[in-house]
Amino acid sequence: MTTSPVREYRTVIQDSGDPGYVNRLLIGTATTGLVHIKWVQARYGQIIPTNWSMVNMLQFMNSYMPLRYQVADAQNLIVKEAIEHDFEWLFLLEHDVILPPDGFIRINEYIREKRHPIVSGLYYTRSMPSEPLLYRGRGTSFVTDWKLGDKVWCDGVPTGCLLIHMGIIREMWKDSEEYSLNGIKTRRVFNTPNNIWIDPQTGTFNTMSGTSDLDWCTKVIQGDYFAKAGWSEYQNMKWPMLVDTNIFCKHINMNGQEFPV
Repeated sequence: MTTSPVREYRTVIQDSGDPGYVNRLLIGTATTGLVHIKWVQARYGQIIPTNWSMVNMLQFMNSYMPLRYQVADAQNLIVKEAIEHDFEWLFLLEHDVILPPDGFIRINEYIREKRHPIVSGLYYTRSMPSEPLLYRGRGTSFVTDWKLGDKVWCDGVPTGCLLIHMGIIREMWKDSEEYSLNGIKTRRVFNTPNNIWIDPQTGTFNTMSGTSDLDWCTKVIQGDYFAKAGWSEYQNMKWPMLVDTNIFCKHINMNGQEFPV
């Protein structure tokens, strides 16, 4: 009797190292963890451009902690992700801002053209009456000389529907202080201003508060980050940030009420 030799069977997996996508766009959403079905329908019902490369990131604000993440903190964690994975663009979409169905199509046009480093969609305050969130100057109210469909130049835009070229974020990252969030080290690219001080000359008590979006816009301009990131022509513009009112979003509360009404 003869026996056949035992053959050794092997499975070899050769990984090319190619993740199958280009790190082109990171879509970051700061959220409390609860979103309205209107937002879900608008976000995941988007028309997707062909041959498009995007990665989703939802940065939850932990509602089980005594102190929840501020929007700026969640945004800084999103920025950290975009920096570490070398994305070309960052798109901030907040969890109460409803994109129009062709939102990604319009955003993709700006990504392909590479002509504008900061582009915002249009949406309004969650208030009665609602006011459009597009600004020129500080303490000067909102811009009024536009109509729906216009592209409006501003120096203050919200972060609820905002496309940013990562060249600007990288330069800001270099200059921003490092801090820790629940043991995760990131940098304070976005910050919610909240200062209290006494003027030593007059003895008067002063307070200053605001939102992270306008604080960030001011920092971009005053820190010369357009120029540092290679967008020098924008550094010299009086209103260097573009609001495309064709990207007309609805702002909602948790009851589903839309603004403007």
